[in-house]
Amino acid sequence: MKKLPSIFLVFLCVFIKAQEKQFWMVDVQTDHRTLVKDSVAATKFLDSLSQNNYYLTQLTNVKKEGNITEISFNKGKNFNQAIVKTSDEIAESSTLKKEFYTKNLDSLKKEISENFRNQGFAFNRVKAKFLGMENNVPKVEISVIKGNRRMIDGFVIKGYEKVPKRFIKNIEKEFKGKNYDDKNLIQLNHSLQNHPFVLLDKPPQTLFTKDSTQVFLFLQKKKSNTFDGIIGFGNDKADKFSFTGSLNVNFRNMFNGFETVNIFWQRNPDRGQTFDLKTDIPYLFSSNIGMNVNVNIYRQDSAFANVKFLPSLYLHLSNRQKLGLRGTFETSAVMDSLYVQGKDYGKKGIGVWYDFTEPSDVELFLYKTRIRAEADYVATNYTKENINVSQNNFYFSGERNFYISGNNYLNLKAETALMNSKNELASNELLRFGGWNSFRGFNENALLADFYYFGTAEYRYLVGNQAFFDVFGQYGELHNKSLSLKPKLYSFGLGFNFFLPIGLMSFQISNGNEFGNAVKFGDTKIHWGILSRF
Repeated sequence: MKKLPSIFLVFLCVFIKAQEKQFWMVDVQTDHRTLVKDSVAATKFLDSLSQNNYYLTQLTNVKKEGNITEISFNKGKNFNQAIVKTSDEIAESSTLKKEFYTKNLDSLKKEISENFRNQGFAFNRVKAKFLGMENNVPKVEISVIKGNRRMIDGFVIKGYEKVPKRFIKNIEKEFKGKNYDDKNLIQLNHSLQNHPFVLLDKPPQTLFTKDSTQVFLFLQKKKSNTFDGIIGFGNDKADKFSFTGSLNVNFRNMFNGFETVNIFWQRNPDRGQTFDLKTDIPYLFSSNIGMNVNVNIYRQDSAFANVKFLPSLYLHLSNRQKLGLRGTFETSAVMDSLYVQGKDYGKKGIGVWYDFTEPSDVELFLYKTRIRAEADYVATNYTKENINVSQNNFYFSGERNFYISGNNYLNLKAETALMNSKNELASNELLRFGGWNSFRGFNENALLADFYYFGTAEYRYLVGNQAFFDVFGQYGELHNKSLSLKPKLYSFGLGFNFFLPIGLMSFQISNGNEFGNAVKFGDTKIHWGILSRF
């Protein structure tokens, strides 16, 4: 008896279900049947056919038997497939013929509209007019109402408004007066992407009035001050374990002028020390002319000391390119009388340089592309010998990150430098390279040459946006005429970089040697560093 209420409830549900009305939509062309909820849903179903280009849908039969209603319909022709006749205006501004057949009318209209948007007609409307049937195929005429052409008339800065006036003028110079279209908006967004001093808080927005088109840029001041500390471990020339280290501090945009003050100090295992101070002011007197001043001091234990002063003026060719003119003033003094390879000298010269930087889309990488080229003419006076000699100095470096697939990247880098002089160069004026940011596997500034080159290939694997692992190999050669040396060099190693709350941490193991010499475990170099922004 206790089961009777449950049995009764089941029979009641079945009875109610049997009493529900069913509406079936039957396509007479394909005999496909679709069940809809009620008569209102049936009406919406038929309306949806016209929205999908079946404009001549007809009801052919409505049959009702009990609670079941069958609605038969004939969709007719799909008007998305049509013979198209274009207006003269469309034919003249595109490669379309005056009359042709298309399988996708909607896609064609979208393509035509996009073409006119790229010409600055942001609010164009493409119309299709039905002309009748031709050989059982719909025929339509396509025309366009262009509206007024829209050009970029100006920019309005919101958020971080204390940017240099010349920065805004350069943006206006590049984009003002151009068509307001997707291509220029993407280019504008890309030019501000990963800018060293500002962030785009949100995508650019536009205010349209009857007579103007203003683009609003929502900027945010970027944390661009950096502290970069490196500690190195390895053996010196006497195979004695030693520490190396460097500190690199950048104070950037403190006064909202995109200025930079860089302080760098480095100690190498052979008791050499480098101190470097750079000051860069990019927009002098709100112009496109910038100023860069560099003071460099190198001291090799108690043997000698070199002091360089490099003042420079440069022109912004674009947001990423600079072309500069600089002076060179250098003095060197030998402090140890037993250091016979060195000479006292003074140098004065003039040179040109070019710099191109393309920011990386990957925050872990410093650059996507970096190119630096320098050429200097220098007059050298060897003080004690009272000899005057002219020299030509050249330098080039290039770096590029290539995307391979997935999380895989390839970093390629090349660097070369030459000191061309008729006389034999003293040891204390030779080019110095090698180390963490140069030819890895060797001590900092341990390689001396009047000419060198090397190339680096580095495979990088990204782990999300927080870390990447790398494996690298390097090959190069140096020439040292005074010692009659032309060794071919190599290095290899691996490392990883990842973000911590305090900044970007780097760890690297490398080993390098001359070709023909066996790899020595004792020559292994270990570097650990942290790059912090504040």
